[in-house]
Amino acid sequence: MEITEVRIKLVEEGSDRLKAFCSITFDHCFVVRDLKIIEGAHGPFVAMPSRKLAANCHQCRSKNHLRSRYCNQCGGELNKDRADRDAEGRAKLHADIAHPINSACREIIQTSVVEEFHQEMERSQQPGYVSRYDDIDLDTPQPHFDASGTGMPKVQGRDFGDGIL
Repeated sequence: MEITEVRIKLVEEGSDRLKAFCSITFDHCFVVRDLKIIEGAHGPFVAMPSRKLAANCHQCRSKNHLRSRYCNQCGGELNKDRADRDAEGRAKLHADIAHPINSACREIIQTSVVEEFHQEMERSQQPGYVSRYDDIDLDTPQPHFDASGTGMPKVQGRDFGDGIL
């Protein structure tokens, strides 16, 4: 797989470590959104998209985030020790939605995203700068790959209600 597009949305200056959000496209056909670019001790790094973990209330069984002290449904006090812990004893509060399987893939993503982040920072200094992060051109037919297994791109139909891809 090849990373064919990286889009960056810079975060306002108020954030300490979070510098930008990012989406990456693989082979013009698969997008992963909501990667975060975080300023670390050794420069920017990429954090994969994640979701907050939840646990059920022992009284009413409704789901609550692990940092909640009281149930959102019944108001009962929640067990403090309901979160799994890592090897260092820290509570595991988030789970990755998408992530690379090996370090080689992580390095490819990291390199591409950080390089584009630096370029976006330079572009943001220009007059009239507008982020391309949410820029989707619906007037231009988007390529997609047919289901025949040939891997040949086809032009996407424009009437979204007719079932044509």
